[in-house]
Amino acid sequence: MNPSQRRYDIDALRVIAFGLLILYHCGMFYVADWGWHVKSEHLSVLLQEPMRFTNQWRMSLLFIISGLAVSIVWQRYTPGQLARKRLWRLGLPLVFGALVIIVPQPYYEILSQDVIERGYFKFWWQYLTYHDFPGEAWRGEDSLTTWNHLWYLPYVLLYTLVLTAFGALMPKAVLAARQRFQQLRGGAILLLPLLPLMLYGNFVFPHWPYIDHGLLNDFYAHALFGTLFLFGFLIGRADAIWTSIKQWRWVWLLLGIMSYVLLRAQSVWVSEEPSVIINQLSMLNIYVNRLSWILALLAWSFVLLNRPLPGLAYCTAAVFPWYVLHQTITVAAGYEFSQLGLGPVVEPIAVLGTTIVGCAVLYEFVIRRNRVLSVLFGGPIVTQPKAADAVD
Repeated sequence: MNPSQRRYDIDALRVIAFGLLILYHCGMFYVADWGWHVKSEHLSVLLQEPMRFTNQWRMSLLFIISGLAVSIVWQRYTPGQLARKRLWRLGLPLVFGALVIIVPQPYYEILSQDVIERGYFKFWWQYLTYHDFPGEAWRGEDSLTTWNHLWYLPYVLLYTLVLTAFGALMPKAVLAARQRFQQLRGGAILLLPLLPLMLYGNFVFPHWPYIDHGLLNDFYAHALFGTLFLFGFLIGRADAIWTSIKQWRWVWLLLGIMSYVLLRAQSVWVSEEPSVIINQLSMLNIYVNRLSWILALLAWSFVLLNRPLPGLAYCTAAVFPWYVLHQTITVAAGYEFSQLGLGPVVEPIAVLGTTIVGCAVLYEFVIRRNRVLSVLFGGPIVTQPKAADAVD
């Protein structure tokens, strides 16, 4: 594959993955029995199944795409240059987001508990000065940082910095690992990452069974997402491994369908205290399902989307600002619309519509046209956005 050739499928898959994330967070306002920052009174059990299905692979896919993005630009920069570039492109939006963009989320969360009265700017000052509110006012109040949905940024940044450190200290070892990995074919592409995931399930997950997005003590999350980030980096853009991934696309898809059916069946049939063998088989199926869907999505995107699609360059440049903005708009719109008694049909349409229109308008007419805001939201100002900006 020509190193200078654009991988449009990765751009498109990234846009799709973040689009699913926006839909997922809108769904969290309405899904029954699942806690979130704010909740509607119009809850649906039916939402659980599609959201449970995507839970298996949606964030894992984003970390693999992030690893792929690093791999694609790996030879354009020295490890030090790439580390500095990522610190700027991920670290600055994270700090700005935590201090400015995220703040309405804990505000509406605590407002929904009737702990405070309305007064956003008063709350903002109290929030920035670590005011002690009664009880557990919002998720993450006990930490110095509340980054909510932006937790993905420090995790990707951490894995990138670790990888660039290895690249600086052991460049030949990193190159050799990529070359060896890219020799994998067929089922081995699934089996190799499956082995460490099974080890994590047996030896890490029992001690840290919750992914809490706290970074410092989130050991299972780091084991899982760090490995998948590395998986994406090792795949790179080598012709042979991508040809094999593509050739096995029907296998990945069928394996994903069968393993998910089995996954749902085991939630009913397997007892709460299964035997060692049943527990291992259940765990194996969970990870097979996750990897199968990821490989299926990579393969089918490669087949169907690796071409210049209308609007793809614009969407690729817009996806990061949309990601930073969307959950705050969803939480604010959800709470405010829930006070109006719009009903179970109009209200979710209004919340989803406001999220999409709000992101679109703010990006097109505010962020994209302001040099400072463009940088704060993760990208340089561009008159005609190029897809390459988002990958770099």
